[in-house]
Amino acid sequence: MTEIKKGDKVKVEYTGKLEDGTVFDSSEGKAPLCFEVGAQQVIPGFEKAVEGMKKDEEKEFTLKVDEAYGPVKEEMVQEIPRDKLPAEPEPKEGMMLMMQAPTGQQIPAKITKVADDKVTIDINHPLAGKELTFSVKVVGVNDPEEAKDEKKDDDGCKPDDCSSCCGCN
Repeated sequence: MTEIKKGDKVKVEYTGKLEDGTVFDSSEGKAPLCFEVGAQQVIPGFEKAVEGMKKDEEKEFTLKVDEAYGPVKEEMVQEIPRDKLPAEPEPKEGMMLMMQAPTGQQIPAKITKVADDKVTIDINHPLAGKELTFSVKVVGVNDPEEAKDEKKDDDGCKPDDCSSCCGCN
């Protein structure tokens, strides 16, 4: 078996945990995560850790903050006038909002503080500033049987074949 390299399309089963052991994401009960190595479809450290693995190989690795979602950026914490938010529901600390970027992209924002006239929101990724530990098993690498299987998307994945987070669906 050959080792995974840039350009390979891989499928992995995975479980992601925080430093305290809390599971923040898993493919258990879902389709495997599929992505093309080197195409920046997953966080940098995850991609790098899978490179060099082989089909059916299992591995556990921990990603430092810079290899995952990066550090918490203070400029991503902003105060907005309370009257810029909808009247309902009443804003509460810990509540998640969907903000629209100038590009039209939807960005999740967490309310971190509520005052009479303003609300503080944090648009950092929820996993920013955290070390992440992953357990992965490679379940597919450039599977030739898929080439003759059902119609596939441009990235080589069959519809409904991968978790939605990989961009296949």
